[in-house]
Amino acid sequence: KKIKERIKKVKERIRKFFGIRLIKSIRDLIIFQQNAEFQQKHPNPLNLYGKKCFSQNDEDGITLEIIKRLGIKKGVFAEFGPGDGTENNTISLAALKWKGFWVGSEDIKFKYNNSKNFHFSKGWITKENALNFYNNALKNLDEKKADVFSLDLDGNDIYILEELLKQIDHPSLIIAEYNAKFPPPIRFKIKYDAKFVWRADDYFGASLSEFVDVLKKYSYKLVCCNSHTGSNAFFIKS
Repeated sequence: KKIKERIKKVKERIRKFFGIRLIKSIRDLIIFQQNAEFQQKHPNPLNLYGKKCFSQNDEDGITLEIIKRLGIKKGVFAEFGPGDGTENNTISLAALKWKGFWVGSEDIKFKYNNSKNFHFSKGWITKENALNFYNNALKNLDEKKADVFSLDLDGNDIYILEELLKQIDHPSLIIAEYNAKFPPPIRFKIKYDAKFVWRADDYFGASLSEFVDVLKKYSYKLVCCNSHTGSNAFFIKS
């Protein structure tokens, strides 16, 4: 009887495992098809290069094309809010043997070793501690600046980004997630709260227009938004 119960549990786990994998595969297939349709119709030529490798949507392809045009062959990446490490905007750069670091509040799902090539710091990022996280990570890599910086915190992103730009050596490319609920020319941003936690509603982050205004002060210009969701914006130094 015990053996039968164990076999039953194993079968349930197998069904559950393959069920999750199937759902993810179907989701990725749908995203791929939609990306292809959006890219063909999009007026921005950069969107034609959109491709999903490890990013949530088509950010990987756009990132690779931009750094190619900027002439960055092998640089340093930085990401605030990398999730569990299995889906974000800089895994593709790590795969290309870039050095880099992540800072986030989630545990990384795979085994890693902090080294001179990669560093992960777990912690809650605020406007007050962002610079320390950033500088300490670069120090651990024995680097002085990041070439690509990605930000996806679902909250105080715009406040944290501006605080960093006041004091760091500016990256060549910034990828920032914005709140697509508020399209241009609407200007929206949440009130700063160091303890803010997104509740899966429309109150988070800042609108694209707010990001454009802030980054313009530091000589950045918007060159692209990803075609699938339009929620990640790409800014390069003018």
